[in-house]
Amino acid sequence: MARKLALALFVFLAALLYQQIQPPAPKICGSPGGPPVTGTRTKLKDGRHLAYLESGVPKEKAKYKIIYVHGFDSCRYDALPISPELAQELGIYLLSFDRPGYAESDPNPARTEKSIALDIEELADNLQLGPKFHLIGFSMGGEVMWSCLKHIPHRLYGVAVLGPVGNYWWPGLPSNVSREAWYQQLPRDQWAVWVSHHLPWLTYWWNTQSFFPGSSVIAYNPALLSEEDAMLMDKFGMRPYMAQIRQQGEHECLHKDMMVGFGKWDWSPMELQDPFAGGKGKVHLWHGTEDLIVPVTLSRAA
Repeated sequence: MARKLALALFVFLAALLYQQIQPPAPKICGSPGGPPVTGTRTKLKDGRHLAYLESGVPKEKAKYKIIYVHGFDSCRYDALPISPELAQELGIYLLSFDRPGYAESDPNPARTEKSIALDIEELADNLQLGPKFHLIGFSMGGEVMWSCLKHIPHRLYGVAVLGPVGNYWWPGLPSNVSREAWYQQLPRDQWAVWVSHHLPWLTYWWNTQSFFPGSSVIAYNPALLSEEDAMLMDKFGMRPYMAQIRQQGEHECLHKDMMVGFGKWDWSPMELQDPFAGGKGKVHLWHGTEDLIVPVTLSRAA
């Protein structure tokens, strides 16, 4: 009898633990009980939708057709601001979109570092941008640029990589570089990133439980900000559309970003050869001074 009771207790506790670590089902935009669809969307071959926003000159008249890829905890509205006058002068057409799981784009259950590059290619085809286009990626969207250079270089005129996030476990990354960048993080972020890499199935629980702190980026921890950045947050930090960014659930946008961005890649940007044979394209990498969110050390190595 004692053994049966112990077994029953073990099964009960295991079931309770399993329930606690499982993320809730996403609230799909346009589905019963989900947020409404308010923006323009395009349907991909697998049935998912991507929400997008167009600005600048009409694409038929554009000299430069640019797709902007937003960063962590952001959406299509966070594209680099380009004045109508500048867009007209230079002939710029700018397309921004919500990455899967963000704002009004459907989550991708099979999301990988490669899938986002293929999504971008299909988005360009759906909107008839032509055989080639330019890319700009910022922060976590900057890391996506490496995947695009790996998987769809034949579709690119050029790429701008702005303050990209890096993966501390990329194959070929010198251990001293990875270690230096690692310890620039706050301890709570070291743990959150470690979990997303080694125990990805625990990422949701780690960042939602109340026993110890999860990701400080997700929690808007002001300790991440320099004195100068903190002064700007009151003016630029609070955006009117912020509630829309996470509306389908934090797991499908923020946690999946961490699981993929800091996950186990089977290749490394350090292995990339010149993606533009014959010098027919350019890659520009920009990174500002050191910060606690995106260590510049990893960008220099890549």
